[in-house]
Amino acid sequence: MKTALVLLTVIAVASLVSAQSNDVSSDQGKLIALENAWNQAQIHRDTRALDSLVGDRFVYTDSDGTVMNKTEFMADIKDPSFEATSIVNSDIHVYMYPNVGIVTGKYHTKGVYKTKPIDHWGRFTDTWVFLDSKWQCVATHTNQIKNK
Repeated sequence: MKTALVLLTVIAVASLVSAQSNDVSSDQGKLIALENAWNQAQIHRDTRALDSLVGDRFVYTDSDGTVMNKTEFMADIKDPSFEATSIVNSDIHVYMYPNVGIVTGKYHTKGVYKTKPIDHWGRFTDTWVFLDSKWQCVATHTNQIKNK
């Protein structure tokens, strides 16, 4: 049920971004909505939803320096040793260029990792590109601020 809800959210958001817009404000709002859909997909380990959000040549650089491609990132999302219960973004800024959006912000993740509670704060930079009539994230970089 949760996967269906997340997938419906992603489909709804994707339908909103199906046509390219010259309105920067509109594109900024779309990218923020996609970032929020991404968080929900991660919480529910919904790789189908994430697959529609990230490009085929996606590159993820984690706060520990690990670099992953799309396949590795999707496998990491399925890791049963980590269970996110909350992922919230704040201090979001969107910088628009022709067919490109850079989204920066803070994130706060709560959950359990290997049976121990985590409370992780970090910053992220996501690079979105308008390809094949939709926005796709092609690169993500995270940086740890603090971890409890």
